Amino acid sequence: MGRPRQEWARHWRYEELPGLDLLRARYVQHTFSRHSHDGFTFGAVTSGVEDVSLPEGIVRARPGTVVMINPEVPHSARAGVPEGWTYATLYPSVELVSDIAGAVTTIRGTPGFAETIVEDAQTAQLIAGVHRAAEEGNALAADSLLRVAVARLLGRHGHALPSRTPTASGARSAALARQLLDERMAAPPSLERLAQELSTSPFALLRAFKAAYGMPPHAWLTNARVRRARDLLDAGTAPAEAAVAVGFTDQPHLNRHFTRIVGVPPGAYRKERARTYKTDRERPT
Repeated sequence: MGRPRQEWARHWRYEELPGLDLLRARYVQHTFSRHSHDGFTFGAVTSGVEDVSLPEGIVRARPGTVVMINPEVPHSARAGVPEGWTYATLYPSVELVSDIAGAVTTIRGTPGFAETIVEDAQTAQLIAGVHRAAEEGNALAADSLLRVAVARLLGRHGHALPSRTPTASGARSAALARQLLDERMAAPPSLERLAQELSTSPFALLRAFKAAYGMPPHAWLTNARVRRARDLLDAGTAPAEAAVAVGFTDQPHLNRHFTRIVGVPPGAYRKERARTYKTDRERPT
């Protein structure tokens, strides 16, 4: 991958924990470009410092803290110290977090978090424990620790996310632009042509789109392409085919953006998915 030897990462799924992705990694020079997730992010740094850039500013994640990022919140990340950072991250789906919230809290509606980072060494240890248990194949422990960790975060810091009702004058244009980019992902129009179709100006559309989604249209499209590529890789599509299907010029183009958003190259990502699928198929019924 052309990275320092001390960098490593594993992004995978444990078949006994549906609705959850796991990432455990050590990064030094690697940076995450601005992106968002359709589910939640709970990260626990075990050594070093991670600088996470969010709409409200930069937070410094150290050992003993937990980073909590709500769905569709744009963010980027990089090392906060020369030696980089090592961390364990959970990516539970909205449905999984909502199920836990419904069982153990009084939160109604979509649960979320007002704070982005909290000092909570015990929950950070639980997050790392989910990874250890999953890697050992201990489904009972992994599932138990996951639910306890999410329940603790919800109980201490959770609340209902407000309904998104855009009021900005350009909100409708931004929403239509997102829909058009999603539909024409493999061959998107230029910004000027997109603005013409929506009867607005390029700069007005840029401002409205960034206000609505936290990223300019080209960055949002790259993120959307990587998400679509993940779905294709999950289904067994080869990286080169996935690259063309989502509109990247070639596989190296996909590799670069995929790694900067997901944290591992598409080949390594697909290999882990294939391993999980094979294990699940071989499980006795």
